[in-house]
Amino acid sequence: MENRKIIEIGEILEKANTGLDAIKRAPIVEYDSGIKCLRIQDVSQSKKFEDWGFTEVSENNFGKFQLKKGDIIVARTGATIGVNRFINEDINAVFNNGLIKLKVNENKCLPKYLFYNLQSYNYWGYIDGISGGTSTQPNMQINALLKYEIQLPPLPEQKAIASVLSSLDDKIDLLHQQNQTLEALAETLFRQWFIEEAKEDWEEEKLGDLVDVFNGVSYKSDDLNPSTTAMVTLKSFERNGGFRMDGFKEYTGKYKETHVVEEGDLVVAHTDITQDAALIGNPVLVKSHPNYDKLVISMDLVKVVSKNSNFTNEFLYLLMKTREFKEHALGYSNGSTVLHLSKKAIPEFELKLPPNELVHLFTEKVSHLIKKQFVNQNQIQTLTKLRDTLLPKLMSGEVRVKM
Repeated sequence: MENRKIIEIGEILEKANTGLDAIKRAPIVEYDSGIKCLRIQDVSQSKKFEDWGFTEVSENNFGKFQLKKGDIIVARTGATIGVNRFINEDINAVFNNGLIKLKVNENKCLPKYLFYNLQSYNYWGYIDGISGGTSTQPNMQINALLKYEIQLPPLPEQKAIASVLSSLDDKIDLLHQQNQTLEALAETLFRQWFIEEAKEDWEEEKLGDLVDVFNGVSYKSDDLNPSTTAMVTLKSFERNGGFRMDGFKEYTGKYKETHVVEEGDLVVAHTDITQDAALIGNPVLVKSHPNYDKLVISMDLVKVVSKNSNFTNEFLYLLMKTREFKEHALGYSNGSTVLHLSKKAIPEFELKLPPNELVHLFTEKVSHLIKKQFVNQNQIQTLTKLRDTLLPKLMSGEVRVKM
């Protein structure tokens, strides 16, 4: 194509290297050392900088492996091989040897332009082709990654393409931040009304007296086929809280009415495969998707239904967002590689029962916050679809941008 070259990404890099040994040279420590360490799970789970672990490294290693503006970090081992993250600014952090750092020669290519190439379907197809290792621990060689080919337009066009995609990502990030703020407001209000200002004369009650709990549907891989019915799974749960609109699995298997959920229904994670147990016991309020006529929940989840209309899903959801419920859920969990929440966990949780009128007043105040979150999720979905549609067309030159 005119003004575009086909190049291997190794041709536009100053350097590509793996990080520090996670045991000897960059061990995770339990105290604030002032230096963080980026690991595979931090990249794959899109963890915020403040949620990365602290590490202790030598001054020499910090200088060599510090994460700086424009760096692109790629996971090279494990189930999330190829997942990558862009570093927006110099930070007091290093990265470990499960990751590859790509340092771009900015005289040849803009880092953000390369980063967006590493979000494309072509890239993921290439990653599937070069992944080796065992079935349980795939891995990727740096040299194989560097042979990935992209179209390289002149720098001004790279800048224009990156600007269009970054603008969409910035809007998506802003909506996510708004939702986190709305969530925090609702959680603060709940804690103030029903924990900090709880009255001594409120009776202690077990949650099992207020709700019914229904298990999700057991399924096989053969049941996951193109369909207008979709399954809500653990992938529908954001690691930091909230409902993901891209976590559905299309489903053609059998189900019962108790497995069906609608917008606003309350669902809780019943299993978790991560070591930090970030999801176990976490609640979400389901958001419907325009592509699907019906939603059902997987066996990794349970649906919680109030027996009493006075205790709304909004109240129950925010009750289960408290640290008291999370600690209770962890105490009722068992398992090594896969955590399972005991069937008794939700029914056995005890709370001080507030008056019905206070619950209704609270619901009125927080329902508009939750509705605003749903509106934002719709916008996020629309913008994400636009970005994902534009990205391959911009990278291939099918759509050109004005410069």
